[in-house]
Amino acid sequence: MDVMKQLSKIGIVPVIAINDAADAVPLAKALIEGGLPCAEVTFRTAAAADAIKAMSDAFPEMVVGAGTVLTTEQVDRAVAAGAKFIVSPGLNPTTVKYCQEIGVPVCPGTANPSDIEVALSLGLKTVKFFPAEAAGGLKYIKSIAAPYGDVTFMPTGGVSEKNLLDYLSFKKIICCGGSWMVPGDAIKDKDWDRIKALTASAVQLMLGLEIAHVGINCENEEEAMDAATKLCKMLGWALKVGNSSIFAGTGVEVMKKPGRGKNGHIGIKTNFIERAKNYLETQGFEFDEESAVVKDGALKAIYIKGEIAGFAIHLVQK
Repeated sequence: MDVMKQLSKIGIVPVIAINDAADAVPLAKALIEGGLPCAEVTFRTAAAADAIKAMSDAFPEMVVGAGTVLTTEQVDRAVAAGAKFIVSPGLNPTTVKYCQEIGVPVCPGTANPSDIEVALSLGLKTVKFFPAEAAGGLKYIKSIAAPYGDVTFMPTGGVSEKNLLDYLSFKKIICCGGSWMVPGDAIKDKDWDRIKALTASAVQLMLGLEIAHVGINCENEEEAMDAATKLCKMLGWALKVGNSSIFAGTGVEVMKKPGRGKNGHIGIKTNFIERAKNYLETQGFEFDEESAVVKDGALKAIYIKGEIAGFAIHLVQK
């Protein structure tokens, strides 16, 4: 899979400065267990190349890239260490062309329309936007993105849990780089549990997983109407009759005939269904691709294979 597509499905790229290469593997493990199997290891420290190699060797499936890459010599060191992508703070045509020549994905920094046009002239479609907040934030990105229909962005610099959802909700942003889940003091203290918890919190914030509704299987329409009517009467909810089911409010869907699941189904809504699907796949869940509901080229709903306590489970886009 294309690296930028992989990063888009993950959604958040932890940006890391590692001073001791011995910290690389436990740090990578904490990120993966927290739900972010990727990292941008910055070349601001002497340990960067060794850290990239340690992460890549220990976790080949992890998408590890090199950040703050300023020269072709650093590109060579990063790629030799196992970096799967290159990120730079600015747009250096020499570095970009060199990455293209050796076949490594590169995402250079941009901060204005002139930078974007240089990137386009080099054949790039995805660029870093840096420093995101200091350069004008999401409002500025939306303004400069308008004339460049095919360009997508990876904002980095000032992105945090406070503005993450705002950034990711703009469709021209494929992912965000951030460091709040990997604070320097936690790395220094080797507090991998804290990093794992912060990473998991960032993932759950991004995905926003919550129960949308519970579906209850009934044998026939009469039984379904009776159940839905009683629930509405009990809870003061509105009744809504559909073709295959009857909704009691928005939280309970009563099926007119047995549907998926022994007992019924549970709908789980999410901010970003493709990212939620990717995350759950990394957690060992498999999906029934034939159940996918796609509208205007975008995934809207899909069932997980199997059942939990007799209930089929499906994701649905908020």
